[in-house]
Amino acid sequence: MNKKWVIDGIEYIYNTQVKENANIRLSFNELSQKTFGLSFEKWYQDGYWQDAYIPHVLIYNDKVVSNISVNIIDLEIQGQPKRYIQIGTVMTDCKYRNRGLSRKLMEKILHDWKDKCDAIYLYANDSVLDFYPKFGFKKETEYQCVKKIVPTIGNIRKLDMTDDYDKKLLKIYYEKSNPFSMLPMLNNYGLLMFYCSSFMNDCIYYLEDMDAIIIANFDDETMICFDIFCDEDKSMEEIIAASADENCKNIILGFTPKDMSGYIVKPIDEDDSTLYILENKENIFAKRKVMFPLLSHA
Repeated sequence: MNKKWVIDGIEYIYNTQVKENANIRLSFNELSQKTFGLSFEKWYQDGYWQDAYIPHVLIYNDKVVSNISVNIIDLEIQGQPKRYIQIGTVMTDCKYRNRGLSRKLMEKILHDWKDKCDAIYLYANDSVLDFYPKFGFKKETEYQCVKKIVPTIGNIRKLDMTDDYDKKLLKIYYEKSNPFSMLPMLNNYGLLMFYCSSFMNDCIYYLEDMDAIIIANFDDETMICFDIFCDEDKSMEEIIAASADENCKNIILGFTPKDMSGYIVKPIDEDDSTLYILENKENIFAKRKVMFPLLSHA
């Protein structure tokens, strides 16, 4: 539904039905391509853009000039289901910056969502770290688990994301969730496929003997394990060791394991990825050294 907003004497159209409107979606993709070098159109055309990703746009002269997206992230924390809101895809056309458009969108989103979720969070670029505290966001630190590993020989097959059978197999295993994760993401196959159907489509491996799928990347002697999908009776350490190539010596987990024994827990310090949590809502980072799963980043 279109609504007229007047900001500093200029009339804009506010809209949250981007996915359903081809013209608005095209303009939204043009702005995201210009801002981030990223288009959501293939994700949409492949059927993976689901209702959990909700852009909130401002339109001027039939062009999307500003956006902040709401990402509904359902998690399980110590067996309890939680609904978190991740704010992302914050962008304004360079011609319309410094006009308060992002501020108005953020105020609207917080008003509409703060009482409908357990927590609201975002990842901020280094250039705008002073923007989000104005809305009550507090900087937090995430922690990642790393350790040495010894590879074993495993029966492993890379899945082909252009093959219908392999895509179906991934979905079946995704629905098993990650039994080793302290904060597994639930019911968001669309976000998973945002990664697995594009720039991580060669990082998905099936271990038939262990009845598991692992999403992992290899960089020299280091393996990054983004996620594991299998039944609860499996061994995370055996799956990881069987997935590692013969040169691998180190493992970095892209999620917080329930059992951290044997792991070194290190603070995450990466450019343009500062975590902010909205105050006066739930904050799992206050007393825990944890991280949001890497594949939950939207």
